[in-house]
Amino acid sequence: MEPKRFTVRHVSAYRYAEPVRFGEHRMMFRPRASHDLRLVETRLRITPEPERLHWLHDVFDNSVAVANFTDEADALTFESEVRLEHYEGRKPDYSLESYAASFPFAYSEEEVADLESALCRHYPDAAVDDWARQFVKPGGTTMALLRAMNEGIRESFRYTRRTEKGVNHPGETLRHRSGSCRDFAVLMMEAARSLGLAARFVSGYIFVPERDATRGGGATHAWLQVYLPGAGWVDFDPTNGIVGNRHLIRVAVAWDHRQALPLWGTWYGAAGSFRGLEVEVSVTEDR
Repeated sequence: MEPKRFTVRHVSAYRYAEPVRFGEHRMMFRPRASHDLRLVETRLRITPEPERLHWLHDVFDNSVAVANFTDEADALTFESEVRLEHYEGRKPDYSLESYAASFPFAYSEEEVADLESALCRHYPDAAVDDWARQFVKPGGTTMALLRAMNEGIRESFRYTRRTEKGVNHPGETLRHRSGSCRDFAVLMMEAARSLGLAARFVSGYIFVPERDATRGGGATHAWLQVYLPGAGWVDFDPTNGIVGNRHLIRVAVAWDHRQALPLWGTWYGAAGSFRGLEVEVSVTEDR
């Protein structure tokens, strides 16, 4: 299988009314290299230049850049550019273990011990539980259930791009039948967990070949993964109804969306100095 080659450019620019001091900033811009993704070239430019920039792997093995500053400035800009090779399957065929192919099933004792955090509910809600159960069919397969849930959100919920931090409560997303990619990911995570399926949050980028047909382009994107014995962590993007890694470039995984923020940090100055944040993300295919 020949890989697709992409260039990902991510720029975040903070503006202030006057020079301010900057505290520590942490970035998750670097995609997770794997058997289906190979990094070819990476570049990170920060203005003003930090006094110290170092890298670490967090508890999920995400690559995190940590910047510390001494200079004051009225603007702070982060510019990341990554060239990569992406191996993707248009119609992935997941071979689950025989005991997990039909739903319901139970994880092995060894798996449960490792998946405890991925099974833990963060927003218990009876309405979400009821909504999830509608996808359970007698004698149905596990993949059919998850595909139906994934497609159900894409077809029945209205996508709204939201730049504010955080996510809506899954019950609220369900009531309004609308939300951002983060909201949809968290809703499906909680629905899957309510059925005893281990799930985790994914933050990254999405390639948008047809902008009118794909939701979530022009910014960072969010989806989820469900752990299925025999197949491992399987990607589900309920915003676009994608199953598998097609068009999806993983950067960070976590049990909770707050553990996978692309950029966070602090600044010190007069109240009201902050003027705004501009984010520009582009994913282009290299021919």
